Amino acid sequence: MTDLGRQIAKGRDGAIYEFGPGRVLRKTFDGRSLEGEARTMAYAAEQGYPVPAIHEVRGDGTEIVMERVDGPIMMDAILKQPWATGRYVAMLADLHDSLHTITAPDWVRRLPGEGDQFLHGDLHPLNVIMSERGPVVVDWPNAARGDGLTDVGLTYVLLTCPEMPAPRMVQLAAQPVRLLLARMFASRYRGPDLDARIARAADMKALDKNFGPGERARCHRLADKMRRRAAP
Repeated sequence: MTDLGRQIAKGRDGAIYEFGPGRVLRKTFDGRSLEGEARTMAYAAEQGYPVPAIHEVRGDGTEIVMERVDGPIMMDAILKQPWATGRYVAMLADLHDSLHTITAPDWVRRLPGEGDQFLHGDLHPLNVIMSERGPVVVDWPNAARGDGLTDVGLTYVLLTCPEMPAPRMVQLAAQPVRLLLARMFASRYRGPDLDARIARAADMKALDKNFGPGERARCHRLADKMRRRAAP
């Protein structure tokens, strides 16, 4: 069994631990294999996309040892510098656009619809680290092949429907910021095509086993709203 260091980050399905100088270890709570995620990140790095370097897959595929990337997550940077929100939103959109210029590898899942673009599936301000070398994108288990606008729709859903992994008071303070972020982000892609993709993305996330009843209900409401907006 791996001797884990101090936990430095925690998500819905796994955590990140210290693992020696300049390295961290990612491990999921259910012990699922991370080999596909490591392969996907290595592919993204080969295409010049900003991701942590993968050093080793171990523990029968259940652990990834990767580069430690220091810096605040984008959401924290936004909350500390609200006057710079527009700059961070543009940066997030640029990360989407540059990723979607890459053809997806054939081993990632295909989302409904057409397209061979490389999708992250979870590209929002909690998964971007503001490092000294620029923004670095983490947490790749939902990478897929499909239409880039679907990835944009997923980000809109993830900015509006889930609860933040934070104390209740922090959630309440951050909610208006998240809604503003969602509106500003969507304005770069606004149109009936995006509304339809947001509805599809909300339907997808309503089936996410990691979402609670309230989060799934918000997804259903958002899907209904966006379908009405997309209707001719």
